[in-house]
Amino acid sequence: MDNIPIIKTVSGLRHFLDRYSRRSLALDLAESSSSILGQIGLVPTMGALHAGHLSLIQRARQENQCVIVSIFVNPLQFAAHEDLAQYPQTLAQDQALCQAQGVDAIFAPTVEAIAANPPLTQVVPPAVLTERLCGLSRPSHFTGVATIVLKLFHIVQPDRAYFGEKDAQQLAIIQRLVEDLNLVVTIVPCPIIREDSGLAYSSRNEYLTATQKQQATLLHHSLQAATYSFEWGVRDRQSLLATVAQTLAKEPQVQVEYVDLVHPLTLQTLERITERGLIAVAAHVGAARLIDNIVLDARLPILAIDGPAGAGKSTVTRRCAQQLGLQYLDTGAMYRAVAWLALEQQVEITDDFALAELVEQYEIALQPHPNPEQPPQVWVNDQEVTQAIRTAAVTAEVSAIAAHPIVREALIKQQQRWGRKGGLVAEGRDIGTHVFPDAGLKIFLTASIQERARRRQQDLQGQSLPTPTLVDLEQLIAERDYKDSHREIAPLRKAYDAIEINTDGMSIDQVIAQITSLFQERFPGVKKGSQV
Repeated sequence: MDNIPIIKTVSGLRHFLDRYSRRSLALDLAESSSSILGQIGLVPTMGALHAGHLSLIQRARQENQCVIVSIFVNPLQFAAHEDLAQYPQTLAQDQALCQAQGVDAIFAPTVEAIAANPPLTQVVPPAVLTERLCGLSRPSHFTGVATIVLKLFHIVQPDRAYFGEKDAQQLAIIQRLVEDLNLVVTIVPCPIIREDSGLAYSSRNEYLTATQKQQATLLHHSLQAATYSFEWGVRDRQSLLATVAQTLAKEPQVQVEYVDLVHPLTLQTLERITERGLIAVAAHVGAARLIDNIVLDARLPILAIDGPAGAGKSTVTRRCAQQLGLQYLDTGAMYRAVAWLALEQQVEITDDFALAELVEQYEIALQPHPNPEQPPQVWVNDQEVTQAIRTAAVTAEVSAIAAHPIVREALIKQQQRWGRKGGLVAEGRDIGTHVFPDAGLKIFLTASIQERARRRQQDLQGQSLPTPTLVDLEQLIAERDYKDSHREIAPLRKAYDAIEINTDGMSIDQVIAQITSLFQERFPGVKKGSQV
């Protein structure tokens, strides 16, 4: 097998990507794995690849048609006194590792290729994101990071880009960069990968002796101590940080630079964790400057249930919400509410601009129905419309409404605002992949075409409605599956970390019991309807 190419110029990379043109990728995507979410995935690195990097590459490989790993030791993010000259560079070894993971190409530009004409136009992140944590001792670091990452995004044009959560401040800044500059790329945060000792993988671990590596594990132990306190109900800043500091003080060779508690997205100081809090620590051990962190989540978890039509998602989701004491987020009702609004306001379904203004001006609210067997009650700007959205006129327009990207993105923003407080159960085609990618538990509920056809036939017979043959129903369901998985907007995809449940031969009660059991196993401290 030929080695994967190492491309060192911008023009060379663009020539390579021409072979993965958007048109050909779209054709390939139709026949690819159900876990594919993007056409081009980018994993930006500085090389000296380790298990942490490989976890990002593996995730990118699962979710993208083409995977590019960039290797660039960025001089703009190093101060004059830092370790730019000593930073490990192991391109041949990195190439072998990327080859083993199925990477399509390595983009390893020279400084001249990517930063040829200093002084460069620079990207300066907001001061509120850089004035704490690592920004205190590295004031120009994140300007260098943001500038080169933005250049990589423009050069590679990825659909998805993968960043490790160990560099939490960098991750928050890149997410803000994408939001503020309206970049068309999805940032995918990936969990911290640790050695058996608990030490987070880092290229700078190479600077440590065996003794120093053992000493450095105290960073993780200090965060674990804070986690135990949190699980026992401690939420205030002073107590949590004191726990971390006390653990770190046990080893004098660990020279602490900072310990802080901030919001994981805004990086603003928290006095108390009410939803999520990031405890971050930086310390010097020998010649290495090391960072680590933990996110503590006081919210109830989110349960995301995806799967093909006819797998029983709606009924299962509603009843799981009832049994677990979580809110059922009826996304279908939200699209019905927009269809009702369009009819009420006499807005043409084909008028993209009018629909865009409509969904931005109205807020949709859901509340559980007193009867858990019934869909939730729905309000639009304080007007109760639960029954109004179930009329035949609304039903006739829902599919067309749901096909509008503008409507979909506006409703996803509302859904994600609700999700910030946690405690939701939602179902659909891409709840776990796009709407709530950080859901605590993701289920992919499926069943064979034959089983779904049999269930549909029983439903129609039970309602005394005209009933097609099983053969005809199987064909209809197969066609629906194809359309759902090949939609340009919100195609049906199984999240890489979803648990698949094939419900063939299972009753609804058995499916619900399995899902609630999985939830309780994963979140043993969560009691029905309570905060963590």
